[in-house]
Amino acid sequence: MLLGAALPLIDFFIVNVALPSIDRELGAGPTMLELVVAGYGVAYAVLLVLGGRLGDMAGRRRLFLVGMAAFGLTSLACGLAPEAGTLVAARVAQGASAALMLPQVLATIHATTTGRRRARALSLYGATAGLSMVAGQILGGVLVSADIAGTGWRAVFLVNVPVALAGLALAARTVPETRSERPAPVDGPGTVLLALSLAALLMPLTEGRAAGWPLWTWVSLAAFPFLAGAFWAVERRADRQGRTPLVPPSLFALTGLRRGLGMVLPFSIGFGGFMFVMAVALQQGLRLSPVDAGIALVPMAVAFFAASLMGPRLVGRHGSRIVTVGGLIQAAGLALLITAALRDGDGLGFWQLLPGMALAGFGQGLQIPVLFRIVLADVPGEQAGVGAGVMVTTQQSSLALGVATLGTLFLALSGPMGMRDALAATLGVQLAAVGLTVVMSLRLPRTVR
Repeated sequence: MLLGAALPLIDFFIVNVALPSIDRELGAGPTMLELVVAGYGVAYAVLLVLGGRLGDMAGRRRLFLVGMAAFGLTSLACGLAPEAGTLVAARVAQGASAALMLPQVLATIHATTTGRRRARALSLYGATAGLSMVAGQILGGVLVSADIAGTGWRAVFLVNVPVALAGLALAARTVPETRSERPAPVDGPGTVLLALSLAALLMPLTEGRAAGWPLWTWVSLAAFPFLAGAFWAVERRADRQGRTPLVPPSLFALTGLRRGLGMVLPFSIGFGGFMFVMAVALQQGLRLSPVDAGIALVPMAVAFFAASLMGPRLVGRHGSRIVTVGGLIQAAGLALLITAALRDGDGLGFWQLLPGMALAGFGQGLQIPVLFRIVLADVPGEQAGVGAGVMVTTQQSSLALGVATLGTLFLALSGPMGMRDALAATLGVQLAAVGLTVVMSLRLPRTVR
């Protein structure tokens, strides 16, 4: 199941270091390159809650297997794409496949474990999710530079095919079938309005800069609050009438879920933007190779993994205050990175980045697994798929939003300010967001069940 959790997140980030190679070979241009990233992210985000609901109805093991098989096939289509338009279409289909697969992971954990086993499983899920996001860019750099059998950037997609086959074989043998005892029908109006709301927000933010901010981007952004309001009104009416909405408003009465999601939002925005900005700054600004750009992230990955392993024991002693401490450590790491960028400029490399990367990764590793546990702790078992879908949708939408907002800020500043000052300024914005999460963490339930 954790393999199924890793693949979609790796593929969200693995493509960052391959974008220059895709541009050179396919003549994609800025707009198509943005769509290679955004098409996957938007399709993934808008369908996640629906994927969780379908798993509750039809069986989570069955949907996991279907999603894993589709993910392998769409990855093959990405790797064989002859031109940019085909690659974008395959990436959209790949995102939809991930949305079928990923919600079943948390829902199955929630439905088949209790007590300490559930706490350990959720900690492992959080560690896998965070590590996958960092490892994606490292793996992408290695694969692009290795140019296995002349595949170049295509290897970042083709590598998924044997992994998906292994995942199917393992899941067929070991994953139990679970479903909701009282499955609800699909909420058609809610599904459509949620998809329209997320698309109206994410598409113009990810495409606007490359397209020159045409009229449709502003119309779409203006429509977002109305679509989101209509979605919430439809969901509340369905709840009052005794029907089962796509996202039950009653879920947000759970204190842990509401406050935990409030922290997942800024944390994931910062994380998504950070990974994208570092990929661009290291390759296009400092002219590092994809491998060297990936290696620069290794200290972050190692520190994140170490903190994730320590987390369950620390949470047992200190509760949710571990999230606060993690935020302060992450802030110290970002401050070191800003100092290194301003001090070393064009000489920025692995050793200059190492202290900041390690501290930032360690702080993140103390936060995200605990937040996942807090969000899902009080979700009833029959709503496991919906709860998982809501949490992962928040995370995925925020990652895409981080790429769109912090990425756009960095690229807009890099022209007039230069790469060094633009990187420092963008990291400064993220540092402010981390300060917000530290303050918000003080309101989390003290005890983590």
